[in-house]
Amino acid sequence: MPFVRRKPVGTMVGCLLLLATVALVIPSSAAAARRHLVALGDSYASGVGTRTYFTASGSCQRSPYAYPVLEAHRIGAALTFAACAGATSAGVLHNQLSALSESTSDVTVTVGGNDAGFRSVLVTCAQPRWMSSCRRAIHAARVFIVDQLPALLDTLYQAVRLRAPGARIAIVGYPRLFDGEDCNAGTWFSPTEERQLNATADLLDRVIRARAVAHGFDFADPRSAFTGHAVCAPVEWINGLSAPLSESYHPNRQGQRGYAHLVRRTLG
Repeated sequence: MPFVRRKPVGTMVGCLLLLATVALVIPSSAAAARRHLVALGDSYASGVGTRTYFTASGSCQRSPYAYPVLEAHRIGAALTFAACAGATSAGVLHNQLSALSESTSDVTVTVGGNDAGFRSVLVTCAQPRWMSSCRRAIHAARVFIVDQLPALLDTLYQAVRLRAPGARIAIVGYPRLFDGEDCNAGTWFSPTEERQLNATADLLDRVIRARAVAHGFDFADPRSAFTGHAVCAPVEWINGLSAPLSESYHPNRQGQRGYAHLVRRTLG
């Protein structure tokens, strides 16, 4: 399947492209036919940050390096890759759930960050203090996460279970972005702002985890795995300020491999 190449890719990617399409992958064996993985969610699930995308995925920016593709390849499953950059919980509910069915065996879901407006919060906090109020933006996001996000996730999770009654469902969280350093020219994150943003990511994960557990789903928490691999770390799993801007503050290829390892432990 054609895809956009922005960096050289190896032979492993060629194998992945034979096994994975933007929608459904034809199982390569009888064993594969027993498993059908559906990937739902936002840009963290679609693979934004890896800089290589299936051409047919358009603005959804689905990547052959995204963790759902890596995991489907590992377990030999057919993959329906429905995750889309920019998706909110309502977007997943209304635009992605048609990918689920009674035959779905495994589901991954990463969503909630866009509901809380995390992208706009980062844009605000990246500016000099005299240009914007990072504290106000963070406070608004935290209020939304506590007061409104739980009900949105409950609605989505109920619908996921209804459409895939026998599936193993992994709800995948978000990492902390910072580790006390801002090495990017063009951003002005202070150490205090970085701590507050990380604390907001912690709050987001706590809320997502609580709702996942309440619905009997597994939760894959990336925070420990990403420790030491934040923006500006020697081995960086999350892009800092990047060109194009859409690549910024998203897991790179190494980060997606880290996500795949977490999902592997969850799905078995």
